[in-house]
Amino acid sequence: MPNVGFAQLAAEIAAIPATRDVGRVAAIGRGTLEATGLSRVAAQGDVVEIDTPGHAMRRGEVLGLGPDRVTILPDGDIEGLQIGAAVHLLGASQIAPDDAWIGRVIDPMGQALDGRPLLRGPKPRALRGAPMNPTERRVLGGRLETGVAVFNTLLPVVRGQRIGLFAGSGVGKSTLLAKLARGVHADVVVIALIGERGREVRDFVERVLGTEGMKRAVVVAATSDQSPLVRRRCGWTAMSVAEHFRDQGKHVLFLADSVTRFAEAHREIALAAGEGASLRGFPPSTAHQITALCERAGPGAGTAGDITAVFSVLVAGSDMEEPVADILRGVLDGHVVLDRKIAERGRFPAIDLLRSVSRALPGAASEAENTLISAARQRLGAYDRSEMMIQAGLYATGSDPSLDLAITCFPKLDGFLAEDEWENTQASFRRLAEALKGDS
Repeated sequence: MPNVGFAQLAAEIAAIPATRDVGRVAAIGRGTLEATGLSRVAAQGDVVEIDTPGHAMRRGEVLGLGPDRVTILPDGDIEGLQIGAAVHLLGASQIAPDDAWIGRVIDPMGQALDGRPLLRGPKPRALRGAPMNPTERRVLGGRLETGVAVFNTLLPVVRGQRIGLFAGSGVGKSTLLAKLARGVHADVVVIALIGERGREVRDFVERVLGTEGMKRAVVVAATSDQSPLVRRRCGWTAMSVAEHFRDQGKHVLFLADSVTRFAEAHREIALAAGEGASLRGFPPSTAHQITALCERAGPGAGTAGDITAVFSVLVAGSDMEEPVADILRGVLDGHVVLDRKIAERGRFPAIDLLRSVSRALPGAASEAENTLISAARQRLGAYDRSEMMIQAGLYATGSDPSLDLAITCFPKLDGFLAEDEWENTQASFRRLAEALKGDS
């Protein structure tokens, strides 16, 4: 037998249990069920399989433990479940990533979604891995080439940085993520499609990401019709896959679309477990779940690599104060806001630079580059404050020299924000300097 794939085959065989603890369904409630026979062996968060006569075996998660019963949230609805049905305890939630997963599309359980065989790796990992010791982590690394001019200059991304991408639906968020997946210099790209529309998964993989993008990518997908257990697990599985490659010393780009759907899935699970909703409909544990996921990304320690992460957030009505957006802004190293008004006038990416911040600055740029960045922000800000007056024809040229310069520069600066950049950062800054000269 060739060596290729032997470790994976051995891992598959080792994962087959010789014995399995079995309980029985004792009660079925509204969305949850109770099982007997597992109280002394099950642990909080363990995965189970439930026999359903006439249906495929379905999974569930242990939500609560009692002296003689455990509470289980099934993966999906409770249709077809019966009193006395067998409940098989599978144990802790784990995933076993492998290098052969690059170029593949998988589900949150580590099963292939692209129709080809997929073997597990030799080393299982906990889904909810702990972040590294903060005192041992490296500081943020050097500036990355991104393939997008605005990120090469005005909103730099550095190695190990974690940024948020805040946008409503239909303003180009997925397209921008795909540009970053293709353009950012990284060894491996791990993409979590959490609660994505089913028809868009294939479109994202084949058309938006493309063949070249998939050559170094692992896509973990859970569609919107799947249970909250699966959708929440999607974020954890993708992060565990990213950590697998990081621990090999590789630089990993992690893209999550979206953290909002991750939080919504957790809300459904927490409410089913009896937790009250107090944070504008979200349970108090939502903040911990989001921050725990984000803290697993970032710079590594020792010989480990880094995880540079982009977490997208769906903001309804551009409400940056809604709970998920507010939590993320406080924990990340920068945020990028996509504006619907900018998208409606045809400029993509529709980044609102004045509301976006990269906390890698000023350290990620030289003194001369920071001067250009500051000048661009000042002129865009001056134009923004007077835009209504300018468009109404109420401004007289010569009244304010700084505003005159902003009006002259605006068309070129606006065009610069829409540019793709397949050269290098220095070329981007040269074009930014030209844009700041306006028509002169």
